[in-house]
Amino acid sequence: MESERKPECTELAPGLRRLIAPNPSPMTYWGTNTYLIGTRGIAVVDPGPLSEPHLAAIMSALTPGQQITHILCTHSHMDHSPLAQPLAAATGAKVHAFGTHEDGRRPVMQAVAASGLIGGGEGVQADFTPDIRLPDGALIKGDGWQIEALHTPGHIANHLCFAIGDALLSGDHVMGWASSMVSPPDGDLTAFLASCERLLARPEATYFPAHGDPIVDPKARLDWLINHRSARTEQIRTALASGPATIATLTERIYTDTPKALLRAAERNVLATLIALTEKGETTAKPALSATATFQLA
Repeated sequence: MESERKPECTELAPGLRRLIAPNPSPMTYWGTNTYLIGTRGIAVVDPGPLSEPHLAAIMSALTPGQQITHILCTHSHMDHSPLAQPLAAATGAKVHAFGTHEDGRRPVMQAVAASGLIGGGEGVQADFTPDIRLPDGALIKGDGWQIEALHTPGHIANHLCFAIGDALLSGDHVMGWASSMVSPPDGDLTAFLASCERLLARPEATYFPAHGDPIVDPKARLDWLINHRSARTEQIRTALASGPATIATLTERIYTDTPKALLRAAERNVLATLIALTEKGETTAKPALSATATFQLA
């Protein structure tokens, strides 16, 4: 893993360039990938965290005759969307996204959020509202390019992937270096797996994720993500066969080789799996469905 990257603008394909934001961490790898699409009128995808140096790097990446005409956010986490408004103020471009972080939630996640017992909200930009909302299947047309917005909830309810030509900007839904965190009520494992199945049926040959290198065999990566989640689910079933357990206990049993800095994320992934199993009637929670409940097989 590369611990840091210079703010260089790298051409990945004709009309597609990448800048890496200066926010490396255990959750963001080397930092957020900001993509520039186009050769004259430019679409910026995932402007990144609130960072004056990164804003300057984006503006400096423009060559004579280029201007930013569109700003697109895959979702509203703090490492993706906060720079959107300063960039819009600097360029006059509108911010495009699915909606707020609550838009796109399934009823079950609306209910657990309303209970106040689930926690969550890690890294969410709670005040994010786009200028233009992109429904599933929306087409954004620019200067020599066209982008299709695909609603892919799971990592967060308002997550979008962006298809352009034979490529997909896959945001945090599909990354090459790690599996996405799924933390309820923003994260939803059932929705995540459905989004993976949807992408499997699509033709894009290369994925450009929001963190890490391009994914040159996306179908294999999607298969891995689905199988990885299925294996974790089976581990939880096996652990609960020994008797009732809390999320903390299950995480300790299952994530035995996970660095300490990532155990909180692992606990949220376990919670997401237990909500999915409870929704299917396979598990029950006592005294109520919550982050501190004791779970058992139904």
